[in-house]
Amino acid sequence: MKDPLKQTLLARVYDVAKETPLQLAPKLTDSKGVSVYLKREDLQPVHSFKLRGAYNKMIHLRDDEKARGVIAASAGNHAQGVALSAKKLGLSALIVMPLTTPAIKVEAVKSHGAEVILFGDSYSDAYDHSQKLMESTGRSFIHPFDDPYVITGQGTIGREVLEQLPDVTHIFVPVGGGGLIAGIAQYVKSLQPSVKIIGVEPEDSNAMGKSLAAGRRVTLPEVGIFADGVAVKQVGTRTFSIAQKYVDEVITVNTDQICAAIKALFEDTRSILEPAGALAAAGIATCSFPKDAKIVAICSGANVTFERLQQIAERTLIGSGKEALFAVTMPEKPGALHSFCQQVMNGHAITEFNYRLHQRSSATILVGIAVSDNDDKQAFMKKMASFGYAHTDLSGDDIAKEHARHMLGGPATEAQSEHFYQIDFPERPGALGTFLGAIGSQWNISAFHYRNAASDTGNVLIGLEAADKQLLEEKLKRTGYTWQSVHTNASLRTFVM
Repeated sequence: MKDPLKQTLLARVYDVAKETPLQLAPKLTDSKGVSVYLKREDLQPVHSFKLRGAYNKMIHLRDDEKARGVIAASAGNHAQGVALSAKKLGLSALIVMPLTTPAIKVEAVKSHGAEVILFGDSYSDAYDHSQKLMESTGRSFIHPFDDPYVITGQGTIGREVLEQLPDVTHIFVPVGGGGLIAGIAQYVKSLQPSVKIIGVEPEDSNAMGKSLAAGRRVTLPEVGIFADGVAVKQVGTRTFSIAQKYVDEVITVNTDQICAAIKALFEDTRSILEPAGALAAAGIATCSFPKDAKIVAICSGANVTFERLQQIAERTLIGSGKEALFAVTMPEKPGALHSFCQQVMNGHAITEFNYRLHQRSSATILVGIAVSDNDDKQAFMKKMASFGYAHTDLSGDDIAKEHARHMLGGPATEAQSEHFYQIDFPERPGALGTFLGAIGSQWNISAFHYRNAASDTGNVLIGLEAADKQLLEEKLKRTGYTWQSVHTNASLRTFVM
């Protein structure tokens, strides 16, 4: 494609997509002291920007390619974009989705008339199968991000932003494979080089940031599953090249910050964005700007299942700095909690309290405290110390927030050679049985905690008794599941081990 700028201007997206509004975000504007606008791609017919690139690619297929139909691999927004585009163009569409894909997403794709094949436990499995089907059926593969027509289709968002806010100074863009930021960056920078293009990635899925730092495409050994819409191990060849030339910076945010952004955007728009869709707003919340800045956050999608909202809500207060989570040691005697409340609470509300009798000498509680800001949190910690309460700040401890806060009962005093692991399980029937069969029956499970997060992968905390830890971990490697040892985690050592 010789002239991406011209191709973006000519992109055929509005047959099926719509020009989305640029909406002032009062909450972000007030908190940052500068004008912050939301580019509402969540208002597209499929509640995601993916429709633009998919349609632009498919409209440019040759007639013989259109006659053979299209194929794609996706567990989410790209699948819906391809399906609706195919329906508009009268093409046959085959979408390969992992077996772990939530039913609501599968039904959404089918509702647009596409055929769905469920295969494998991950996107990689689905992608590999789609490539085999592409060869056997002659269908054209519609790549989710690394295609020139897909990139220029997404670039129409940049064109709209410049038309809607000509004096924009910063554009924050969620980054997964890089198609969205590549399309926006190459268009905007070609016309207004002074506009800062800033990518935002989750801390545990930062393939673009690491690639730009290394000067080459980096493959992540594993990616986080919370913001599944951007969970990509390697960015595209084309998207990386464009990002090297046009993107000013890529920053990262954590899960709590993403959840806080979802809440802030809900309060501004009464819409609930998916985690990936709130990345840009989360990134803006972490940065400082000149007083005359005019900032745009690309709200890329809102395909979040209702069941995931509980998990998001649990992390929101900590992410916004309004809650702190502590492990606090106090005497194991009647009236100890009352004394703690009288001495250090003083106007602070308890948001969570977990306790189980373990030993008679002292007690350790897990307590959540409402705080106004970080200074208030630090003052609360100093007050606890002044009254002799030993404590550990667990506010940044993912194991504590995902697992330990839900586990009561204390350490297993009779457990022998106990080792703890966090494992990502595919959300499908039989996954646990498959895992246990892979590691063998010689290990006793001493602890297990799992909560359904309405995603395609579930996060499990498991304790196993194993005299030979090396042999156990060799078995874990053979399962094919992503896992990590968490034996040294502070919250586990306090409440569980």
